Amino acid sequence: MESSAIADVLGATRAVLFDFDGPICDVFAGQPAPDVARHLAATLANCDRSLEDKAYGTDDPMEVLRLASQGGEAALRRVEDELIKAEVSAVRSAGLPVSGAVAALEAAHASGRKVAIVSNNSATCVRTFLLLHGLQHLVDAVVGRAPYQPEAMKPAPDSLLRASSDLAMPLRDCTLVGDSVTDVEAARAAGGRSVGFANKAGKERALVAAGADVIVTTMLAVADALAPA
Repeated sequence: MESSAIADVLGATRAVLFDFDGPICDVFAGQPAPDVARHLAATLANCDRSLEDKAYGTDDPMEVLRLASQGGEAALRRVEDELIKAEVSAVRSAGLPVSGAVAALEAAHASGRKVAIVSNNSATCVRTFLLLHGLQHLVDAVVGRAPYQPEAMKPAPDSLLRASSDLAMPLRDCTLVGDSVTDVEAARAAGGRSVGFANKAGKERALVAAGADVIVTTMLAVADALAPA
């Protein structure tokens, strides 16, 4: 499924949108996500004790952020600001880009296609990582999490719509490369195509069920499909 099928999908693509955490960077490799989630839970609990149990009940920082919206604007802003700081710190210790990610970005750029990072992580976090590894010249647009609007994160199509606008490229000509069901759902909601990156055992079935147009198990497959014939 990683040869002719992906070549067909990307061959019809004028802009490649990459999710960040998974396809490009393992964001919390150096600072585990559960630790960040606990810090955010403590921040939220200090703002609204009624949300304490729910906040400590998840090890996903993004879920704590979603929950923070129930605590009012002040709580949401505090949790968002703490998450941005944690993300920036995390990518500084995350290590090298995901295997094959640089090759995929280079191939997309060299092919003349537009390239964007479309992420539920903050734009500051993404830009920090790109700059740290000298990759910023390969990316035309960075579309991160809309500040203080967790409801706009994928699977909502908001970030893809913003990428389409920034790149001046209709979504029918865009393909999102992502490793989560929410990536695939966002692409479908926006009217674009998706490449599911099954980077862990068991992901392929979920990505197929979500409606991914093609599945790959390595980012090198994306790079190869974008390279000139």
